[in-house]
Amino acid sequence: MDPTLAPYVAVALIFILMGAGVPVFAALALSGAAGIVLVEDFGFLMTRLKSLPYSTTAVYTLVIIPLFLLMGAFAHHAQVGKRLFSVASKWVGHLPGGLAMASILTSAGFAATSGSSVATAATVGTVAMPEMKKAGYEPSLSAGAVAAGGVLGVLIPPSVLLIFYAALTETSAGKMLIAGFVPGLLTTLMFMAGIYLIARNGASRSAVTQKAGWNETMRETTRAWQVLVLFIVVMGGIYMGLVTPTEAGALGAFAAFLMLVTYCLRHSEGLWGKLVESFRSTGNTTVMILFTMMGAAVFSYFLTLVQVPNQLAQLVVESGLPPLLVMALFLLVFVPLGMFLDAFSMMVIAIPIMFPTVRSLGFDPIWFGILTVKMCEIGLITPPVGLNCYVIAGIDRSTPLPQIFRGALWFVLMEVVTIAILFFFPQIVLWLPALMSVN
Repeated sequence: MDPTLAPYVAVALIFILMGAGVPVFAALALSGAAGIVLVEDFGFLMTRLKSLPYSTTAVYTLVIIPLFLLMGAFAHHAQVGKRLFSVASKWVGHLPGGLAMASILTSAGFAATSGSSVATAATVGTVAMPEMKKAGYEPSLSAGAVAAGGVLGVLIPPSVLLIFYAALTETSAGKMLIAGFVPGLLTTLMFMAGIYLIARNGASRSAVTQKAGWNETMRETTRAWQVLVLFIVVMGGIYMGLVTPTEAGALGAFAAFLMLVTYCLRHSEGLWGKLVESFRSTGNTTVMILFTMMGAAVFSYFLTLVQVPNQLAQLVVESGLPPLLVMALFLLVFVPLGMFLDAFSMMVIAIPIMFPTVRSLGFDPIWFGILTVKMCEIGLITPPVGLNCYVIAGIDRSTPLPQIFRGALWFVLMEVVTIAILFFFPQIVLWLPALMSVN
C-alpha cells in the first residue's frame, strides 16, 4: 500500500476497534501491526515484535512507576488522607466554601504521596464528601471540587504521568518531577480562589464550620507530618542530587510502608490485608501502563516507518505559522482526545507525533510536558470519559453524574486560565528545574 495512505487506514482502525470495545493498548497494537503489514510484510512485523515489547518496557526509569504507586497505596491505607483533611479543615473550614477548599488542599497534600489522579480523588472523596454533605454544601460544588482536586495527583510530584512522559520523550525524569511542583501549587491556589468566589455568591456561602483556635490548629497540623516526611524524602533527595528518581521512589515506598506498619500496630488493624491490597492495586495499574506502552510502541514504530512525525515537523516548520500558535494547536488536540481516552492513551497517541515538531521549533520539552499533563487533567473531569467524575459518582451515589460534571465545569475554566499563564510564562515551569544540583 502507498505509505501516504496507510496512516489513515491505521488511525481509522484504532477508532473502529475502540468503538467495538477493544482495550486501547490492543487497539493501538493491532492498528500499528496492520499498518506495518500494509507497508512491509508479515515477516517484517514478526521480526520487530521479537524485540519491541521488551525494549519498550525494560527501561530502568520505569521502575519508578510501581514504586510511586506503592507509596501512594501504603499512604492511603495509613489514613494519611483523613489526617490531611482534618488539618486543612482547621485552617480554611470557616471560610465560604472552606470544606471544598480543604478538599483541594488535601488533594494537593495526598498528591505528594501518590502519583495517581484516580487514587487521589477516591481517597479524598471518601473523607471529604460526607463532611461537605453534612455541612450543607451544594452537591455540584462538593463533587466538582473533589473531582478537580484529584487531577493534582498527575501534576504534583511524585507523578506517574510525568514519569510516563519522560520515558516517552527520553527527558530527564528528575527534572520533569521537579517541574511539576510550581504549576501544581499554582493550580491549587487557582482552585481555592475559584471555590471562594463560587461559594461566596452561591448557596454554599453559609455552609461554614466554626473557626478553630490557633493552638488547636497548630496541634492538628502536627498530625500531618507523614506528608512532609515523604515529600522531603522523595523530592528533596531528587532536587539536592542526593538520590536518583528511582532511588527516591524506593525510599519513599519504604517510608510509607513503615507508616502503614505503625498505623496498624497503633490501631490494632490487620496489616496483611492492607499489604495485599496495596500490592494488588499497584500491580494492576503498573501492568495497565506497561501494556499501554507496548501497544503504543507498535503504533509509534509504524508512524516512524512511514515518517509521519518527520513529515509533520517539516510541514509545520515550512508553513510559516508562528511557533506559539503551533504549540497552542497541538494542545487543543488533547481536548477531543480527552473526551474519549484516558491520560496515558492520549499521550502515547499524540506525543510521538508532536514531539519532533516541538524539538524542531526549539521549545523546551519540560515546558511542553507540563502543558500536556495540564491538558490531560482537563480530560479527567470532562464528559464523557472523565474518570474522576465517575469515581466521585461511585462514592456519592445520591449525586447524579450530570450534576458532578456540571460542578466540574467551573474547574475546567480555572484550568484553562492556569494553562494560559503557564503557556505565556514558561519560566514558571522552568526556573526550579534549572536550579537542580544534577540532571
